[in-house]
Amino acid sequence: THPHALALPFDVLDHGAWAARHADLQRAFGGVDLVVFCAADYHPERSWEVTPEGAGRTLAVNLGSVYSGLAAILPDMLARGSGGLALVASVAGYVGLPNASVYGPTKAALINLAELLYADLHPRGLSVYLINPGFVRTPLTARNRFAMPALQTPQEAARAILRGLAAGRFEIHFPKRFTLLLKLLRWLPQRLRFAITSHLVPAP
Repeated sequence: THPHALALPFDVLDHGAWAARHADLQRAFGGVDLVVFCAADYHPERSWEVTPEGAGRTLAVNLGSVYSGLAAILPDMLARGSGGLALVASVAGYVGLPNASVYGPTKAALINLAELLYADLHPRGLSVYLINPGFVRTPLTARNRFAMPALQTPQEAARAILRGLAAGRFEIHFPKRFTLLLKLLRWLPQRLRFAITSHLVPAP
């Protein structure tokens, strides 16, 4: 633990908590240089298993919380003309994958959001990063009931993210032996792409 680290737990679904914690950081450090939006909710489910309540929570955590954070943080960054935003999406946002019926669409939305934020904010002096990990060993991915290809440890993921941030890359995706294959899927004819993606997870 860094001697100057400050832990401020809060509920990312609480709009007011974002503003309060941002004010705490301003008092402690004089401002915020980089915000990494990493909150996520995931439940492996096929399309016929989705409930409105479950979908609503995943949408709120994965996407809605980012908008709450932006509302609290952006005014100060824009006033200073500096700062960075890093959105943790996923390779699940590249193409429609079975078993990610709500999670995948929220990550696709984050990819779109990061791109428009870059267009909006880069000319104003702010940095925007899009982080698209493959499978990382976490309590969320432990819910999967299939062999996850190119599974990374949290430490490996952290090192890849830090390297990408230091290099100033807009999109940070890893491990490339897996992510590049999924990127290629987007360019295949739809019939072929659907045939491949339908076999990426075990049949129910």
